[in-house]
Amino acid sequence: MRKIRDVLRYRHSTGLSLEAIARALNISKGVVSKYLRLASDAGLGWPLPEDLDDRALEKRLYQQPTARACTFAEPDYAQVHQELKRKGVTLILLWEEYQQTVGDTAYQYTAFCTRYRTWAGKLKRSMRQIHRAGEKLFADYAGPMMPIIDADTGEIRPASIFVAVLGASSYTFACATSGQTQADWLTGLARALAYIGGVTELIVPDNPRALVANANRYEPELNRGTAEFAAHYGTVILPARPRKPQDKAKVESAVQVVERWILARLRHRQFFTVAELDAAVALLLPVLNERPFKKLPGCRREAFEKVDAPYLRPLPATRFVLAQWKRAGVNIDYHVEFDGHYYSVPHALVRQEVELRITRSTIEILARGRRVASHPRSYRKGHFSTIAEHMPAAHRAHAQWSPGRLMNWAASIGAATGELVKRLLLEKKHPEQGYRSCLGLMRLARNVGPERMEGACTRALSIGAHRYRSVASILEKGLDRQPVTGPAQAELALPDHANVRGPGYYH
Repeated sequence: MRKIRDVLRYRHSTGLSLEAIARALNISKGVVSKYLRLASDAGLGWPLPEDLDDRALEKRLYQQPTARACTFAEPDYAQVHQELKRKGVTLILLWEEYQQTVGDTAYQYTAFCTRYRTWAGKLKRSMRQIHRAGEKLFADYAGPMMPIIDADTGEIRPASIFVAVLGASSYTFACATSGQTQADWLTGLARALAYIGGVTELIVPDNPRALVANANRYEPELNRGTAEFAAHYGTVILPARPRKPQDKAKVESAVQVVERWILARLRHRQFFTVAELDAAVALLLPVLNERPFKKLPGCRREAFEKVDAPYLRPLPATRFVLAQWKRAGVNIDYHVEFDGHYYSVPHALVRQEVELRITRSTIEILARGRRVASHPRSYRKGHFSTIAEHMPAAHRAHAQWSPGRLMNWAASIGAATGELVKRLLLEKKHPEQGYRSCLGLMRLARNVGPERMEGACTRALSIGAHRYRSVASILEKGLDRQPVTGPAQAELALPDHANVRGPGYYH
């Protein structure tokens, strides 16, 4: 469902062609057309309704089965090329094997040979790339690293130099980062887009693990954070093929220029923080971009203002917030755990698997692509963050009672009831025991009324029976209606004194 959403967003928001969308999402152009047709038949456009989760979207798109059009199966031309190197193997033999494998969807022999020769004619060829205005931003890290000296210990740590360049104008951006993690890559890309003041149609980075979940030569798959970055900026991230520097020749050249005109000038300086190095790089960037071209008129800045700047898309209103994703199971207590802290979800999701979107400040919980809970992130291990609406009704009613609320209720009944509730809360070994006893008194009060409850609590206090069962027994036998007389009444009126042991002394 995520790729279907991406197809609709790229088509309607960015206006990319079917071929460009297919290239960006690593699917065929036919699949892109299919997704767009299904959405059109379902009356869906972009943006999709907010309440349309993955299950509802799937139901809308696939309400009725559609007949699949018969298409020709493409041969594995690379395998054909390798097999032809074997002695005695011919194209007609390979075509017959191909026809036996795919059946009626096979090309005829003439078409098979023609398509293979077209494919083979592109091997080991190099073509000069023509970059359209505002189309591509290339990004990579420079090879050399800059040393950062710890002022306290003298330890030397390497810092990396991030480089980004626009394809048409060669306008260059560079900054220093502490490493080459996902956060460093995406922060560098965000700063580069802010530096140029807009967003390109495509971003072509290297193929690092920090950005790419599956670095497949033919179908690379972006990780979740990288895909979110692309969606936030309304662009397409298309990593270069592994071990194919020609895919990003522009940034390879820009890296060389940065190394010569920025890093070389800083080689004799000492830096104690990454921020100091970054500030020094920022001071030299205008010098680099304003250097005249050798063979072309003007400089990088002038070319940027004339060529690329008018065709850049506007930046989003908010900055991108990097998020970490994690799968988690909902425990029987309707909480999920992250980093030792527990966050509540709606109790109906007990024993189901959910996704956690973690930022520095928030924890979002999604079930089947729909957000079901959001919490401020807590770093207190062993503690719970619980939203009352996530609890079952019985748990919610129990949790609402606090000592203060119980005391207020008891005071509304009478002084004796208030005193008995106070003693229940103080004398029990665990507060939960006192809560249960007080809740039992509340149930009795609803059945017999406040007057009888006050009388029963008065008698219970007079005989030192500070228990729910004692009050229930007094009410059951009607003793609350009888006056409290004798020594017990006098004992109730005795003042507190250290020499007065009380009935508790003998138990």
